Order: sequence, then C-alpha cells, then structure tokens
Amino acid sequence: MLITGGGSGIGQACVLRILAEGGQVVAADISAEGLADTVGKAGDLGARLTTVAMDISDEASVRAGVAEAISVLGGLDTLVNAAGILRSSHLEQTTLADFEQVVRINLTGTFLVTRESIGALREGNGPAVVNFSSTSAHFAHPYMGAYAASKGGVLSMTHAWASEFAKAGIRFNCVQPGSISSGMTDGTGASRQSVGPGLPDDADYTLFGKVAPALPLGDGAIFAEPDAVAGVVAMLGSRDAYFITGTEVRIDGGSHM
Repeated sequence: MLITGGGSGIGQACVLRILAEGGQVVAADISAEGLADTVGKAGDLGARLTTVAMDISDEASVRAGVAEAISVLGGLDTLVNAAGILRSSHLEQTTLADFEQVVRINLTGTFLVTRESIGALREGNGPAVVNFSSTSAHFAHPYMGAYAASKGGVLSMTHAWASEFAKAGIRFNCVQPGSISSGMTDGTGASRQSVGPGLPDDADYTLFGKVAPALPLGDGAIFAEPDAVAGVVAMLGSRDAYFITGTEVRIDGGSHM
C-alpha cells in the first residue's frame, strides 16, 4: 500500500493502522522529519515500512516517488491519497497564490499520484484507491473556500474514476473527515502538505456551531483522534470492501446528520 501524507496526522495514523493489520506500506511525504517520526512510532512494525520523499504538487517528484514505491512493493494493490493542506482566510484577503497552492496540492496532487499509480493498480490484487475529500465538499465551512473547492474536486474525480475503471476492477472511494484532530486542524503537522494556519483572527466562531459533532468525545474535546478515520480507510482499501466503489464515507461524529 502507498499512503501519501504519511508523515503526520491522519496519513500517519493510516500508516500505523495498516502496519498493525500486517500490511506492507510505503509512506510518502514531503517532510523527512515527519517520515522519521512515523518510523519511530511504528517501532518493531517498521520492518514492513518504507518511506519515500515526495512533493505531490511536483510532477517529477510524483513520478519518481510512485515508481520507487511500486518497485519496493513489487506492484501496487492500494493507494491512499491522504496528503493535503488547509488554508483559511477571508475571501477578499485570499491571494491567488494561496488559492492555487491549495488546489495544486489537494486536487492536482491527488490526480498526479493516481495517474502515476494506475498502471500498477491495473495489475494489483483487489486494487483500490481511497481519496481524501472532506465534509466541506458538501457543507458550509466558512473561511475555507479554496479548501472546499479542492475537496469538492477530489470527490467529483473519485466518482468519475470509479466509473472509468469499474470494468478493470479498480475501486475508488472517498473518506470525508470532519472534526478530526490532525496537523491540518491544530497547526502542528510536520509537513506543509499536512498543515495550514488557523482561522482569521477576527473569525466569527458562531458560524461553526452547525459543524460541531453530535457524538460525545469526553473531556470536552471537539475533535476525534485520527484513528477514527484510519480504521475506515483500512476497510475501504481491503477486500472487505470488495463491493463498494464510487461513494464516500463521512466521518464527522454526526455533525451533518
């Protein structure tokens, strides 16, 4: 399995979950420090983990990184496109460079990695792709227009690819995390492909009342841990999901029931 964004947050949680289930993983990330942290947390399971430096916004880096991953794995059965960034700002203060960076990493990056992987996936065993959309693709997340646009694009691409490759037996699905603690939401991620600045200083927090999770988390927490997503990703990437394709799973504690 190839997992992008494996150096922090939900991507790292996915790496650790698949290793715990006995899988062989190539974790890709732009951050060497983040990948080293993942290796450290893997402990003895690290014998089945290989790390690859990859900038998913750079076509040459993706080509080299995916080729290395396929070589290490001896093919490719599952791809998890977890790498991404979040940028929050008022619309009138959003620069074109900021908007394009979010789209370049979240949307174009998903396209690039998937395109380079599709040949190997055609030859894979029960091949599957798990993309990362977001609850923001369907529901209002203020100050996050660029992020919402990129994740809506990922959702649409996933449906298109699910149809295109159904006869080839390659499954494409999305997860849509919401209210999940990660480097993207708390500003502590090691990689610029998994972290972004917080909300504007004058943000109206009353706008976020409708995105609060319904399920209790304990200790007053408002974000679930990344493992809430990792377990779903593990299922969608496995043979357990052999009859699931072209859909999305919302993981938000009932925020958008």
